[in-house]
Amino acid sequence: MNDKLFGTIVGIVIVLFILFLPIGVHADPIVTQATSDSTVTNTTNTTTRIKTNPPSAISPSINSSNSDLCTVGVSGAVQTQILGISTGQAYRDANCERLKISKVLYDMGMKVAAVSVMCSDFRVYDAMMKAGTPCPFDGKIGQEAKELWKDNPRQVPKKENVKSMDRGEFLEKLMSGILGVVLLAMLAM
Repeated sequence: MNDKLFGTIVGIVIVLFILFLPIGVHADPIVTQATSDSTVTNTTNTTTRIKTNPPSAISPSINSSNSDLCTVGVSGAVQTQILGISTGQAYRDANCERLKISKVLYDMGMKVAAVSVMCSDFRVYDAMMKAGTPCPFDGKIGQEAKELWKDNPRQVPKKENVKSMDRGEFLEKLMSGILGVVLLAMLAM
């Protein structure tokens, strides 16, 4: 065996001996001691007596999951200790119907008829005129339709005015609401 290999082995043995040499640590141990005494006494006496079923007003559910219907469902219920009232109703959405009719006509290749249906809304009519492509009039399109619309202003779709509530109407509705809440509170007592 050559000296270099022998020296390496001796070096490794010495390093291992030093690493695994037990080194004693002389320290005082830490001692912790705790004592606890407790006594819990619990006595519960519960009596429940149900004389009547709780009142409930359940508002009707209105199915609006079918995307082919142009309706909006509204329902509500109020319940007091004495009286319960529930109601519900479905309302038609005219704009949704107009869009669906127009889409079906367009899909059937009736493009002028589809645009005519959409033009029954003043907003669409106004946009088409401003874009330079007037709505069809009695089957006529383009410049001919524009001249016919000018000659027949009574047939232009009516602009829907959004009515704002005046102060008197607002106060009347506010007082009606407050009176309704007070009456319901009196019924609950």
